[in-house]
Amino acid sequence: MGSDESYNFVFKVVLIGESGVGKSNLLSRFTKNEFNRDSRTTIGVEFSTRTVQLDNYAIKAQIWDTAGLERYRAITSAYYRGAVGALLVYDISKHLTYESVDRWLKELFDHADPHIVVMLVGNKKDLDTLRTVPTEEAKDFAEKRGLMFMETSALDSTNVENAFSEVLKAIHKKVASREVTRGSICAVTLSNPTSEAQEGRRNCCKSS
Repeated sequence: MGSDESYNFVFKVVLIGESGVGKSNLLSRFTKNEFNRDSRTTIGVEFSTRTVQLDNYAIKAQIWDTAGLERYRAITSAYYRGAVGALLVYDISKHLTYESVDRWLKELFDHADPHIVVMLVGNKKDLDTLRTVPTEEAKDFAEKRGLMFMETSALDSTNVENAFSEVLKAIHKKVASREVTRGSICAVTLSNPTSEAQEGRRNCCKSS
């Protein structure tokens, strides 16, 4: 883990999905290596940051945890703006959370940048004996919609690091290959700031 005091890019990533799928614990496992068995439903929105090294660049990941409860969704929609990545999380042991993925995708693309990097995440892999969502079914769904896919367990740390790292790598690849232009995905270089980058930072990539 790098220092939060020095970084080249800030990438805002949102966690979305139904309440109870483990978004808050994915956040705490990635940013603090913690897991709370008594985690309560997130009310509103919270975020944590972690700086990682990718290809000699320091990337500050700003991870936002958006509340899954229906009655809170109205206040979280504004937080999609400026996001460059998203982890759409469902619980592999609760098929209803998987069935809502299409609705979450629609909401995401209604509010987020069209170039956003999205990974479908089947969480609670540790409950494999209670699985109701087959891995291949979810993987096929993700492929058909151009999403990345991974199964994780915030409880035992399985693939948590990999999921976030792969999303950050995909975002960085888009930026490095200049696939994105001004006004699309927001990534700010701080080592050689330009007026365009500074404008982007003001608009959508404010650091904490």
